[in-house]
Amino acid sequence: QVQLVESGGGLVQPGGSLRLSCAASGSIFSINAMGWYRQAPGKQRELVATITSGGSTNYADSVKGRFIISRDNAKNTVYLQMNSLKPEDTAVYYCNADVYYRTTYDIRRNVYWGQGTQVAVSS
Repeated sequence: QVQLVESGGGLVQPGGSLRLSCAASGSIFSINAMGWYRQAPGKQRELVATITSGGSTNYADSVKGRFIISRDNAKNTVYLQMNSLKPEDTAVYYCNADVYYRTTYDIRRNVYWGQGTQVAVSS
């Protein structure tokens, strides 16, 4: 039906930057909100940022002023620009999309998750 594929994770020093990308593909009719979540070892998954189809954004307090979420609706892709990274940002980052998708007979709605990409911030 629909797949989300993330890229852009890696190892970076404190204060550095990374840009994550997540591309949705498949029988997509339209995508509502898209977002990024993260899960650190031993912790629950938490929201990082979300963006609506119209471009309205929402951020966790811990990343406000450092991270920027954006999307390219023509490419069904969401991005997360991460600046001034801190060791506490270390986690597996997952993208998420609220998707209307086509079946043979109708259009249905589901929330999809990517497979996750590791971000490690360490000197």
